[in-house]
Amino acid sequence: MLSKNKISTLFFIALLPFLFTSCKTGETLKDSTITTNSKKSEKASYVILVSLDGFRWDYVEKYKPKHLSNFIKNGVQAESLIPSYPSKTFPNHYTIATGMYPENHGLIGNAFYSYKKDVTYAIRNREMVEDGSFYGGTPIWVLADQNNMVSSSYFYVGSEADIQGVHPTYYRKYDGKIKNETRISETLDWLKLPKAERPHILTIYFSDLDDIGHWYSPGNDEELKKAILKLDTNLGALFEGVADTGLDVNIIIVSDHGMTTVEATHFISIDDVTNTELYTVIDNGSILNIHPKNNVTVDSILNVLKPKENNFKVYRTENTPGFEYSPKNKDWGSIQIIPDFGYYFSSTLRIESMKANNTKAVGVHGYDTKYKDMHGIFYANGPAFKTDYTMPSFKNIDIYPLMCELLGLKIPASIDGNLDVIKEALK
Repeated sequence: MLSKNKISTLFFIALLPFLFTSCKTGETLKDSTITTNSKKSEKASYVILVSLDGFRWDYVEKYKPKHLSNFIKNGVQAESLIPSYPSKTFPNHYTIATGMYPENHGLIGNAFYSYKKDVTYAIRNREMVEDGSFYGGTPIWVLADQNNMVSSSYFYVGSEADIQGVHPTYYRKYDGKIKNETRISETLDWLKLPKAERPHILTIYFSDLDDIGHWYSPGNDEELKKAILKLDTNLGALFEGVADTGLDVNIIIVSDHGMTTVEATHFISIDDVTNTELYTVIDNGSILNIHPKNNVTVDSILNVLKPKENNFKVYRTENTPGFEYSPKNKDWGSIQIIPDFGYYFSSTLRIESMKANNTKAVGVHGYDTKYKDMHGIFYANGPAFKTDYTMPSFKNIDIYPLMCELLGLKIPASIDGNLDVIKEALK
C-alpha cells in the first residue's frame, strides 16, 4: 500500500476521481431477480469474467507473473484489447458488459451531463452509481436473468444498479477495503452452490494495477512488479479453486484500459478553459465535454477557445478524433477539448498538491486508442478455448457476444460487437 510519507492526504483527495467510492458492505445482496436456474440453464457452461482494472497490454511480458503466464500458455491471448473511446474505467467496463459503445449504452464517461435527467453523473455519487436509469443496453447478467440463468458479481461496474429492474442474483456493493482473497473465496463459494442456485456467469473486479499505475505511473517498475506479483498470487488461488470444483468453467480475463505516464509539469488547469458565462465544462481529464449555455452558439464558444489552444485542441463534437463512430449522443456536449497525448487536464488544487509533494509523474488514461499505451488485455482459458493461441488485437465490444456464445444465450441484435471477430479463439 502507499506510504503516507510519500504522498500527502491532500494529494490523495485530489486523486479521488480516479477511484471508486467505498460504501458500507453487508451480506451478499439478493433481490427480486431470479434465484434458480431453469433446467436448460443448468446444462450451460460456466463463465467467469475477471476484470483487472488498468492492466496494460505489455505487463505480463514485462514482469512475467507465474500463474498468469501459465494461464495464457494453456489458453488464448490477444496481442491487446482495444478499449472504446474515451479509454476510461466506467464506460469501458460497461461496454464489455453490454457489447455496446459508450455512445449507445449511455455511460459515456466517469462523469457526464445527462440531458434526460438534468444532472451530472459522477462515479463518486453512490445514488447515481446505483440508479439503473443511467445504464442502457442489456448487461450480461440481465440477459442471463431474462433467460432464467443465475448470475453473480463481485464489484463489476453496473452490478449495483437496478438495470431494467434487475441486479445479478448475487452481488456486493463496492468496498475497496475488501481484500482480493475475500473476493475470490466468496466467488468460489457461489460456484459451489447447489446446481439450481449456482451462477453460470460470474464477474469479479480487481483495482490493484489501476491504483498503483495512477499513483506511481507505469514507469515505476519496482512498484508495478510488486503489485502484479501479489495480484498473480491471488489469481493463482482463483485458478486452483476453480479447478477443484471439477466444473467446466471458462475464465476470461480482461482490462478496461491501459496506462501511460504524464509528467507533473504537463498537467493543464481547468481554469485555463473555464468560462461559466458561456458554457459548462465536464472534466474527464483526457477529454472535456463543453455544454453551451442557453442562447450561446457553438461558433461563439469556438471563437473564445480556439485561440487558447496550447497543448490541447478544440473540436466540434462530430469532428473529434478518437471516436469509432460519428458521435450523436447529446450528452457529449457540442464541443470537445482534447489534450495532446502526454498532457492532461486537472484542477488547480491537484496541480498545486503535486508541486507541493515534488511529484514528478503519475499514470493516466482516457486518450485516443490509437496510442497503444491505452490498450488492455484479453486472456481466456477453459474447455471452450484453444491452447497456446495468440490472436490479433480486437475491440472490447466483441467480448459480450463471446460470453453469449459460451453461455448458450441468443446475442441481442442491438449490440455493436461481432462474434465473428473473436470466434477464432474457440476450439
